[in-house]
Amino acid sequence: MRILVTRPAEDGAEIAARLAAMGHQALLAPLLEPHFENGPEPDFSGVQAVLATSANGVRALVRRTARRDLPIFAVGPQTAREARDAGFGDVRSADGDAVALAAKTADWTAADKGALLHVCGAEAPGTLQQELDARGFAVRRAVLYRVEAAEALPPAIAQALADGALDAALFFSPRSARVFAALAGGLPTRTLIAACISPVTAAALGGQAFAEVRVAARPNQDALLATIA
Repeated sequence: MRILVTRPAEDGAEIAARLAAMGHQALLAPLLEPHFENGPEPDFSGVQAVLATSANGVRALVRRTARRDLPIFAVGPQTAREARDAGFGDVRSADGDAVALAAKTADWTAADKGALLHVCGAEAPGTLQQELDARGFAVRRAVLYRVEAAEALPPAIAQALADGALDAALFFSPRSARVFAALAGGLPTRTLIAACISPVTAAALGGQAFAEVRVAARPNQDALLATIA
């Protein structure tokens, strides 16, 4: 299959390699791109653990500090792997979404042990903080990067869509799905399989017509790839 990968460039290259190993050909269209902010080390005073809801949160954190002693509570396996590769020793994965991470955090620790530092992008929703606030935890947000959306599809991708030369497209977040729907308006997608990491991501495609929409069994990269295995 010829599969469109909408992840940022760094992650897209990894996905392309995995797809090649599965016998597929990847075409890259980074619809979102992170921009890491310069600045001082985050304030770790009173912090018992770091919450990471994306691999980019970990990448942003390691640009700001040499510390690797704090536990990392990660939303899923890719984020956890990024933290381990960066040298963090105590890394735990909720293998889910923000709601799952909040529930697991309450299992892993207690509110009276200290604050939780959520390393995130400027566009990160407040779901995790709301869930943990309700459980009595003190959560501080450390906004370390921003994510900018593409203003147009790469010309080669637009041409491939126009020619009906793609078989499937992978969508890893509601925002990337919305960007695709906006940029691909008017281009034929009725022959494409849309593989989505979550039901919310699938809903974000709006009225865009596809041959089929598949949703990963779990909101993580491995489960998403399994939908086109």
